[in-house]
Amino acid sequence: MVDRYSYGNHIHYSTHHSYILNIFLITPVGWIQLAINTFAPYSFMRSNHLFFSLIFFAFFVCTTSAIANPRLTVVVVVDGLTQDNLASLRSYWSAGGLRTMSEEAFQTTIHFPHTVNGGAETTATLMTGTTPFHHGVMADRYFSRNDRRIQETLYDHEVSGINSELKLSPRSILTTTLTDEWRLRYGEKSMIYAIGIQPQTTIIMAGHAANACCWLDATYKKWSTTSFYAEGLPTPADNMNTHGRVKQLLERVWTPRMEISMYTSPTKQERRKLFNYLPKEHIHNTPATNTLVIELALELQKAKQLGIDLTPDMLLLQLTTLSPKATSDAITSAEHEDMYLGLNQDLGYLMSQLNQRIGKSNYQILLVGRPRLGYATSVIEQIGIPVQHFNVDRSAALISTYLMAIYGHERWIDGGYGPFIYLNRTLIEQKRLPLETIQRQVANFLMDFEGVQVAYPIHEAIISDSRTSIHSKNAGDVYFQLQENWLLDTNERLTYDYVIQSSPQAPLMLWSGTMRTFPTEEIDATDVKSLLLNHF
Repeated sequence: MVDRYSYGNHIHYSTHHSYILNIFLITPVGWIQLAINTFAPYSFMRSNHLFFSLIFFAFFVCTTSAIANPRLTVVVVVDGLTQDNLASLRSYWSAGGLRTMSEEAFQTTIHFPHTVNGGAETTATLMTGTTPFHHGVMADRYFSRNDRRIQETLYDHEVSGINSELKLSPRSILTTTLTDEWRLRYGEKSMIYAIGIQPQTTIIMAGHAANACCWLDATYKKWSTTSFYAEGLPTPADNMNTHGRVKQLLERVWTPRMEISMYTSPTKQERRKLFNYLPKEHIHNTPATNTLVIELALELQKAKQLGIDLTPDMLLLQLTTLSPKATSDAITSAEHEDMYLGLNQDLGYLMSQLNQRIGKSNYQILLVGRPRLGYATSVIEQIGIPVQHFNVDRSAALISTYLMAIYGHERWIDGGYGPFIYLNRTLIEQKRLPLETIQRQVANFLMDFEGVQVAYPIHEAIISDSRTSIHSKNAGDVYFQLQENWLLDTNERLTYDYVIQSSPQAPLMLWSGTMRTFPTEEIDATDVKSLLLNHF
């Protein structure tokens, strides 16, 4: 029989001295009495062992309570959260929430060592502790060679959506995640739930080993999940769907929570007319969405008794600060500022409830920002900086014509997506042509295109400075980088109407009811996972 006990910040296991260990675990006073009777050399101590037992017991309680691991860890990833915004709005925070975090939490800054597209790759780096080169998630979507179409990065034909048409799973994540290693460390008794706004982000946070994950489906306007997780849709999420709480909040009009003159950055339009939104029409970008995430987290905590027993549990939450008209992570409107005010309120409610339910000293919160945007092209152009568009589809068509002139009238290009050109490898193999030679020809041809800074055959790109951002699994045959202020454009017109920051930074705050040492210097985003796993 293996006995599990806590000592300091580590978990130890022993199969020896079970009698002594049982006394230690079950009856601290008896353990101390045994120690006194065994080791005390003086009859005085033995005759007064009850007195010393009480003293040692008080010391034991104080010491172990100070060094015990938190029973519940809450990881909160917030889209668009920046250190500048936190500092500029600090005077607006009410008690609790961001005010408590800013005053009591350990704070530092993280940076991402790879290209940030504003999507799933940032979450994957935070959760896996490595870069796209290893974890395989380069963006929200990729070009599928098999289907010759753009596909969700986490697409999995073997699963089905629950309250969702999406077929997604974490199988495309090629490394272990925070939750995977948490499960390996604490076993099946540990409960792990991820709740978020966007499906791929939430699944990445859940990893392979979570009990369940839930996201707000943009089509069904309900809590949704994937059949990959054995628990399916947790009962509290289903209850919120069927009893109308989700519908209630999504149909409650969002208007300013303060007089418009009290905001720091209202637009001229907002001064003339107060903003108002129906959350169900902007399901991923209103305060109601954050509120729903927090409410479901608390319902799950209550239903599953998270943080009650001695086995550490984990909640992972995705929230957002980005409003419908946000043009960058910087606050330039009252509605964007109001998102922060709502976030502060929701986090405050979460902390107050956890204080009541499990006690301040029994949980910790890791709050980390996720860079989403650079600057909208309209903003950059307003200050006189010209932004050029590079159309990948049009460029792929020109490359196809070029290859036809060399090798004959065939479909040599499967497509172009993101910073990649995909060759028709099946045809090249059938024709017994040298693949690397054609990759080199295409790269050289691309270098002559206006806006292209550099282009590599994929095998050279993987060993270049770009290797951290690329994984060969979903990469194309030729990789290219654009010049500054050139925007990657496709016919798909996704969310890439922004000039992406090359090396964005984000805040990280760790709050705990018990004080702990923590690094204050800037850290790499790949260090966040090990910070939680090893520091505690």
